[in-house]
Amino acid sequence: LPVGISFYTFQTLAYSIDVYRGNTKAESHFGVFALYVTYFPQLVAGPIERSQSLIPQLKKKTNLSYENVTGGLKLMAWGFFKKVVIADQIAPLIQNVTNSPDEFYALSVLLCSVLFSYQIYCDFSGYSDIAIGAAQIMGVKLMVNFRRPFASKSLGELWGRWHISLNNWFRDYLYVPLGGNRHGKFKLYRNVFIVFLISGLWH
Repeated sequence: LPVGISFYTFQTLAYSIDVYRGNTKAESHFGVFALYVTYFPQLVAGPIERSQSLIPQLKKKTNLSYENVTGGLKLMAWGFFKKVVIADQIAPLIQNVTNSPDEFYALSVLLCSVLFSYQIYCDFSGYSDIAIGAAQIMGVKLMVNFRRPFASKSLGELWGRWHISLNNWFRDYLYVPLGGNRHGKFKLYRNVFIVFLISGLWH
């Protein structure tokens, strides 16, 4: 499969739906549209950007600035630290337990489960930071994709801070059109189930 297919599929779907709904105008310049779909910093791992936010920035002429370069490089360095120093170092420990869980005590398996959540977070948010930082160097502002999810006070809040661009996509283009929480508990649970089922299949 082509690299990044799941992300630019969602991004292109959002564009098509927004044009169909009349929320945005169709882009007449093929080069700008192609750049929007395949914008390289966020092509592989997001964040999933809306056309209303990204296309105007791609059309705008920007000059290299000290603030954007230094800020972008700092964000990229932080992303590489999360990915290489934390996520990649935790991964072998987790793999040892998951390859042969019968050889470990329950406490080790529990610790492995906790570490796995941090590995996934540092891996994915690290990639997002690198993408956002790279775009910032070129004067393009991408949306924040993770907002300190483990500082959340509830599961709902954690979900709202985790992979924000994907969650917003499912909310705006699937959950709300299905009816959201407006038609009783049965349809609410049905809609949540459908969203999580499709999200699971996507992952």
